[in-house]
Amino acid sequence: MKADLPPSGMFKDRLKVARGMRQWSQSDLAARAKLPPSSIAHFEGGSRKPSFDNLRRLATALEVTTDYLLGRTDDPALAQSADPLYRDVSRLTGRDRELAADFLKMLASRNAERKKGA
Repeated sequence: MKADLPPSGMFKDRLKVARGMRQWSQSDLAARAKLPPSSIAHFEGGSRKPSFDNLRRLATALEVTTDYLLGRTDDPALAQSADPLYRDVSRLTGRDRELAADFLKMLASRNAERKKGA
C-alpha cells in the first residue's frame, strides 16, 4: 500500500488500476456502474469523491472490494463470501469441487495465453 498518498489520492489511482485490469474505458465502467461517464473522469482526476453508494457501484462493477479502492488492502479480489461463484462452489461435492477447480485453472491459463498473444 502507498502510505505516502492520502486516501483520496489512493482512490483515484486504484480506480484507474482496477479499470485497467478490466481493459475498460471510462465509458465502459460508467455504463456498468450506471453512472455518467463524466463522474468517472472526475473521480479518476481527483476533483470529486464518490458517495458511498457510488463507491459500492464502482466496486461491484469492477469486481473488487471497496477496501481495495480506498487503499485499505492491496488485494483487488472480491471478497470470497460476496462472490456468487464462491457461494456456488461451496455447495458442491468434493469431486465436483475438484472438477470446478480444474476448469477454472484451464480458463485462467487460456486467458493468460491470450494476453501473451495480444
